[in-house]
Amino acid sequence: MKLDKILSIVLWVLLAVSAVLIVSMMTNISENEADPTMGTWINTNLSWSYILLGLGAAIAVVFALFNTFTDKTAAKKGGIALVFTAAVLVVSYALASDAIPQFYGVEKFVADGTLTASVSKMVGTGLYATYVLFILVMIAVAASSLNKVFK
Repeated sequence: MKLDKILSIVLWVLLAVSAVLIVSMMTNISENEADPTMGTWINTNLSWSYILLGLGAAIAVVFALFNTFTDKTAAKKGGIALVFTAAVLVVSYALASDAIPQFYGVEKFVADGTLTASVSKMVGTGLYATYVLFILVMIAVAASSLNKVFK
């Protein structure tokens, strides 16, 4: 019961700080684009959102690790998920090409080093991974529906 009360207080404090920052930024909105005060408030709100994002991610990772180490079935499922993810990435990497695509303006990206063969390979890997996962999701949805029909 004590932990619930502490967490509730922490959440209300975070909400209050967020509300104060947003209201402060909204009250200082200016038509002048070069106004340094507006930039300061935007940077402050962005920094606060980065802090909240990092804190949320860290808490999620800590609790996931805690759950994995305390529950053997969760550890087994997590290991299977990691192996499956690695398999999808390996297949996607094998399918991806390192050829630089030809499109209008590509010369600029090649000249400044932004677009290289390795970058093209990674982009292709990401695209193929997305396609493979999409197909697997469609198969899972269809199988789930068929499973419900035959039960």
